[in-house]
Amino acid sequence: MRVLFTTLAHRTHFYPLVPLAWAFRAAGHEVRIASEPALTDDITRTGLTAVPIEAPEWSVTDPCDLALLREFHEDGFVFVRDFDFAGADPARWTWPNLLALQHVMVPSHDAVMNNDGMLDQLTAFARHWRPDLVVWETYTIGGGVVARAAGAAHARFVAGPDVTMRVRREFRRLRDEQHPAHREDPAAEWLAWSLDRLGADGDFTEDLLTGQWTIDSTAPSVRLHPGHRTVGVRYVAHNGPAVVPGWLREPPARPRVCLTFGVSEWVADFLRGEVLTDLLAALADLDVEVVATVTDAQRATVTDVPANARLIDFVPLNDLLPTCAVVVHHGGIGTKANAELHGIPQVILGFGMDTEVMGAGLERLGTGLTMPMAELTGAALRERVARLLTEPSFRTAAGRLRDEMLAQPAPNDLVPVLERLTEENRGRYR
Repeated sequence: MRVLFTTLAHRTHFYPLVPLAWAFRAAGHEVRIASEPALTDDITRTGLTAVPIEAPEWSVTDPCDLALLREFHEDGFVFVRDFDFAGADPARWTWPNLLALQHVMVPSHDAVMNNDGMLDQLTAFARHWRPDLVVWETYTIGGGVVARAAGAAHARFVAGPDVTMRVRREFRRLRDEQHPAHREDPAAEWLAWSLDRLGADGDFTEDLLTGQWTIDSTAPSVRLHPGHRTVGVRYVAHNGPAVVPGWLREPPARPRVCLTFGVSEWVADFLRGEVLTDLLAALADLDVEVVATVTDAQRATVTDVPANARLIDFVPLNDLLPTCAVVVHHGGIGTKANAELHGIPQVILGFGMDTEVMGAGLERLGTGLTMPMAELTGAALRERVARLLTEPSFRTAAGRLRDEMLAQPAPNDLVPVLERLTEENRGRYR
């Protein structure tokens, strides 16, 4: 069998796919990973085969038009990021608001990351290589269109809360209540147009957004269950090339607290200077060892490093987190999954998209605490860390969640299931 994976050119989106890709390889199947050239080295470092898709983000030549498009994309991302995905305010989940979200998200977000040039090249490769199955991660929505064009089965891979599909389900429910003349659906229109442009068979169907089935690496109790067919897979950590430093091979003398904030530029810009210095100072009088993963730019802005703190640039989370009592992070899917896999209580700093949903899930299950990043202070963080360290219920609940994750089928065990689903679904439109 031939399996084509498609992913956004970002390691945090690619790395969760690696264990499953290798499970297919270990079972004797051919595997290719298609993404932009910026990810090629990261793909080949895993031992997998890369297919660079050189697609320009923008297809206009007028500098004025280009500037406007970039501004629309950036403003659109902020609009989408700040939507109430957690459902905290039901008044925002109305037909006008959900339709407005679709009208912004589809052209400024989805159609930018799955632009015409990308779909053209990916379809050309798929028609040449003839995959049996296309596995596409959440942001490469065009994977379903490409699979349809090549006669392949396709599955959507989810590694975090499936917030966009929960929104989609409510959008469709409210859409169907409207007068037929007003049942707009920007995503369906864009994908139907893409199918027609590429000469793919069939009309728009909802599986172009959900996958013919979804592969979900989160624990069942934290899934949002948006109503489509889902198969679970155990999360297996892959953090890229890594070396375990000497200090990490020794057990910590005191409870270890990890602060890690990922690679998002927006988060990195916020958590620097006085903010980061204040967080470290607030934890200085706790009987803990603080390990903070920071960028060089963040490190340069810290004016005082307490005696109980260690600033590092990178260490593999699947080696660091098992030594920790608490982890504080920004809601990165890899960080959260690693913490859950090792039963570590968490503090999530919510800043939009799915992070508020993650935080609400932690508190519902009793595995951690959350707070909006905009309200972050050293004192507020200290209070939450102290609770996680002194109240045993958080560790107990985190252990239950760990056991739930370990009960999911490992990638190797899932391959026969995916082989059967592929056989049932490929070529359906031919």
